[in-house]
Amino acid sequence: MPVRPPRPHQDCSRLAPEVLRAPHLWDHGRRREGPGGRIVRKLYAAPLGLAAAGAATFGYASLIERNWFRLRRFEVPILAPDSPPLKILHVSDAHLTPGRHRLIHWVRALDELEPDLVVNTGDSISHPDSIGPFLDALGPLLDRPGVFVYGSNDLYSPIFKNPMRYVWRTSQTDYKKRRREPDLPYRELGSALQAAGWLDLNNRIGRLKAGGLDVEFGGIDDSHINRDRYDKIAGPVDPQADVHLAIMHSPEPRNMDRFVADGYDLLLAGHTHGGQVCVPFYGALATNCGIDRPRVKGLHKHRGAYLHVSAGLGTSPMAPMRFCCPPEASLLTLVPRTP
Repeated sequence: MPVRPPRPHQDCSRLAPEVLRAPHLWDHGRRREGPGGRIVRKLYAAPLGLAAAGAATFGYASLIERNWFRLRRFEVPILAPDSPPLKILHVSDAHLTPGRHRLIHWVRALDELEPDLVVNTGDSISHPDSIGPFLDALGPLLDRPGVFVYGSNDLYSPIFKNPMRYVWRTSQTDYKKRRREPDLPYRELGSALQAAGWLDLNNRIGRLKAGGLDVEFGGIDDSHINRDRYDKIAGPVDPQADVHLAIMHSPEPRNMDRFVADGYDLLLAGHTHGGQVCVPFYGALATNCGIDRPRVKGLHKHRGAYLHVSAGLGTSPMAPMRFCCPPEASLLTLVPRTP
């Protein structure tokens, strides 16, 4: 039974000693919380706080950063002395679905950069009805010289995968297991881009004039789904061309090594999404291909040549978020080599 405090006329000396030693029991009608209650309250508060932080992070990653497009600029010193600069707009991994109006409007505005050449390294669509919106996004860029290759999501519609699997293996395993026919209209996409004058570089070589320079290309289809056939384009580059560009979707070292051995000056790829979900002060958790984490995005060297990996414009519809890795396009300005 609870111990009542003494009445004013009551002799306190008759109270039990333990009562006299417990002044908190004299608090009229108020219940004091002991240490056990505080511990229980903290145990409940911790997961609630984590859940709130997780919800806030997801909201930021899916609603804000996913639509926080940025342009990255690089200078690449690979041209001969006295050559005019060549501006290349590199776009990749739009993963476009109907309704991505912000992405469409942002990409259309890139024409204001007046690039001499547009390079699209694949994964342009993720839905059967995406070709029209993707062409609308390119808009006036289609009137400029351009080249393209496919990525896996130009052929296969996305399916849900456990995101944690990317940490210890690539999604290439999933394509090997599915063994199904493409279900997205990639051929129609390619035909539309070619109708605009762009070069299809899927396991092909090509050549065009851009910015007053003679540009030679070598390209391969997506190695992530084993459609790359480098032997079809193997061989030394033409030394008469002003610059030699290698185009691929997934930056797999085995193909990168061969491009460099054949004399290509600049390798352009996408696929990695820059890691898509990165850890502050650590970076990408995975690359989803054979390239190392430090080169998951940006401009780097590879065996004497330059390599640019785009972090891409979009995400898979099954994982519509980015964290510490905003969507991007890149403007690479090729300039003369330093003496």
